[in-house]
Amino acid sequence: MHTINWKNAIIAGFLGTILFDLFGLIMGMGWWDIPALLGEKTGLGLAYGVFGHFSNGILLAILYAGIAPSLLGPSWIRPYIFITAQTVALVWFFMFPLVGAGVAGLNVGIDMAIGSMVRHWVYVIPYIFIINKGLFPKKGS
Repeated sequence: MHTINWKNAIIAGFLGTILFDLFGLIMGMGWWDIPALLGEKTGLGLAYGVFGHFSNGILLAILYAGIAPSLLGPSWIRPYIFITAQTVALVWFFMFPLVGAGVAGLNVGIDMAIGSMVRHWVYVIPYIFIINKGLFPKKGS
């Protein structure tokens, strides 16, 4: 029976969200662009946006920790399979249209689709080392 290591999932989600934000800053999107957008669109302000953004990052890591053993492929690729599916389904086909950016953000430009995918790929790096226990985890761990 598989159980979730809640502490590791929460830490991986938190650190992944920080990496997501740092990479966005490096890409020139500003610090906390997503929390600012969440706060603006809900009318609840930046504090809510930050809380929602980090809560989402942590929730995704918990969901991944629960389904990781069911995913195919080596342990280091599983986070990328998970986050790519999540980004296409929930970001490209739900969130972007919801904020007026169109499917995959294409109303804004192709760089929106590419940038969002790359940011999410950077976000899952902690999953490999904290949830999956490294690139080549020992059998039984």
